[in-house]
Formats: sequence, structure tokens, C-alpha cells
Amino acid sequence: MPELRKDPIIGRWVIISTERAKRPSDFGIAPETPRGGFCPFCPGNEDKTPPEILAYRQAGTPPNRPGWTLRVVANRFPALRIEGELDRQGDGIYDWMNGVGAHEVIIESPNHEDTLTTVSPRAMEELLWAYRDRLLDLRKDTRFRYALIFKNHGQAAGASLEHTHSQLIALPIVPKNVLEEMDGAQKHWGLKERCIFCDIIRQEIQQQARVVTEDQHFLVLSPFAPRFPFETWVLPKRHDPWFENSSKPEMEALARTLSGTLRRIEKVLGNPPYNYILHNAPVLDGKHVTFHWHIEIMPTLTRVAGFEWGSGFYINPTPPEEAAQFLRNAQP
Repeated sequence: MPELRKDPIIGRWVIISTERAKRPSDFGIAPETPRGGFCPFCPGNEDKTPPEILAYRQAGTPPNRPGWTLRVVANRFPALRIEGELDRQGDGIYDWMNGVGAHEVIIESPNHEDTLTTVSPRAMEELLWAYRDRLLDLRKDTRFRYALIFKNHGQAAGASLEHTHSQLIALPIVPKNVLEEMDGAQKHWGLKERCIFCDIIRQEIQQQARVVTEDQHFLVLSPFAPRFPFETWVLPKRHDPWFENSSKPEMEALARTLSGTLRRIEKVLGNPPYNYILHNAPVLDGKHVTFHWHIEIMPTLTRVAGFEWGSGFYINPTPPEEAAQFLRNAQP
């Protein structure tokens, strides 16, 4: 029997279509075909990217030259541009402003063949520190209200280059999806004086039905009302609205947890395309303490079509309890 499930944070309904239930082998994921050709992210091609904004590199190696383990550069084809003022204006009921923002690329490894399932634990931790460093730096720009970190892995998930990388876009507004999560967290806090994400963590640990793995610092789970098959969340057990407040032990644990989770997904689904998104609270006068930062991983296994666009509902053919069991049983 199909089920309608309501997301407890934002109130979005999803359809768990058990009559269409799919196991990992039913998705028919086509292997990625190596694209070949010139790669601007490989060592020796540093002059083919904008100058590095941040780099972790071997001691004594000069900027914008080989010797790096991670580089952050501006996107050559940015969605928004760093220069200029917002110049907010209105035209009757319409509002607009200049497309001011920051669009950066985090090149995660000098090795063209690497993925986040093959890089070393040290490289994975470096990536998280780079996220933190860039978020802290962009906080200083008063034009920006939110910085979104995301990764597209595979062509079907939107990766235009196969060399492993993630992206950061700083925005002059807070995205609607973030506002919905913040509003849901605020309402729950107002009713119960507790964090909705902390309540989810407690209940999921108690029930264990959707838990993939956990350690002292993090819980990995398949959410109760997932939009997509094998959608997976990584939640810190310590309540904090901002990822960049993470301690060194938490960063070390997150590096192990995130890489291990991606390896589980790869083992179960066969290197699927995926997106992950860092959900962080915006920095607005230090408020929004009711929010709880986390990472959402979404394999690209199904297509959003007319029903989803027209209704706002999502149809998921894999119950999260089954997805969690498959991932839990996979040894990373």
C-alpha cells in the first residue's frame, strides 16, 4: 500500500510508492564514460583558471603553480559576480537587484582520477577545513546573506567537469528552501522549546529503523519522508546552527563519516551520480539559534516530472527503512 509521509521540518508531503518499490539493482545506473580531453583543474594548468583564492600546498611552492593539495578559485563562468553594489530597486510589484555574489570552485584533489570515495582521510578533512575557511571569510562581506556549499558528482547530477570539485555560491538573499527549514525549526522551538533536528536524532537513535551509522559526533540516516530514493542525511549530534563552529575532533569525525557514507552509497548503487548540499544557518546578527546544520546527500536515480512540478509532491519508490538497511549492511 503506498504511503503519504509528511516531512516534520517543513511540512512537505511525499509519496512512498511501495507498489513501485525498487531495490538498488533496479535503477539501472549507467557507468560514467571518461570524457578525456583537456582539464583546467589538473596540476600544470593553474594559469587556465582564475587566480587561487585559497590553496593548501607543499611548503615553499608558489601560488598558482603545482604543489597544491587543494585549490579554491573563482568560477570562470559565475552565476553571480563579486564586483559591484546590489542597487535594490522596485518596479511596482516587481523587485530586482544587480547579480552580485561570489561563485567559487573548490578543486578537491590534484589527481584527476580521484573521487571523494578514494581521497585520503587527510584530504577529506582538508576539504572540510576549506569549506570552513571560505564561509568565515565571506561572512565579512556585508552584501551577502547566505553562502551555499554544494557538490555535483557525475554528469546526470550536473557536473560539467569530471575532475572532482565542489562549489560555493554566496548570495545577497537567503534562499527560499533555507527559509522554509528555518521557519519549521523556529515553529517547533516555539511549541516545544526544543530543536526539531535534535528531536529527530533522539527518535531515530531510539527506533533504529532508518539509521545508517553513527559515532560519538554524527548520525547518518535515511529521513522519514525522503524526496528521492536513498536520500541520506548527515547530522551532528551537538546542536549548532553553523557548520563553521565545528571543533577539530568534529571535523575529523565528519571526514570519516562523510567519506564512509559516500562509499556505502557507491557500494550499494554502483557509483551513482549524486548531489550533496551543506544546510547551514545564515548569519543574521547571530540569530537563528533554533537551526541545526547538516548535510543532505541525494543520489540522482529518478527524474522530477510533471506531477512533482505541478503538485510539489515527490514520488519515491524506495522506502527509507529499506534504503537504510541496504546502506547499513554495506561495509565502506
